[in-house]
Amino acid sequence: MYAALWRILPGPTAVKALIAVALFVGVVLILFLVVFPEVEPLLPFDQITLEPEQTAGTVGGESGVGEP
Repeated sequence: MYAALWRILPGPTAVKALIAVALFVGVVLILFLVVFPEVEPLLPFDQITLEPEQTAGTVGGESGVGEP
């Protein structure tokens, strides 16, 4: 796949490298500025399903802090 893309790019090696970097940066910018903001509302990042933390040696959710 990458070899075919490299053969399609015009120019000598330095020009091909610059074009490849520009294409990569363009794809990343499109992803961050267009695609990710569009799909973000569909992702469940705000639905946290963690249980409350219990530490070892505590019973009934007591923290043990400040107790004799």
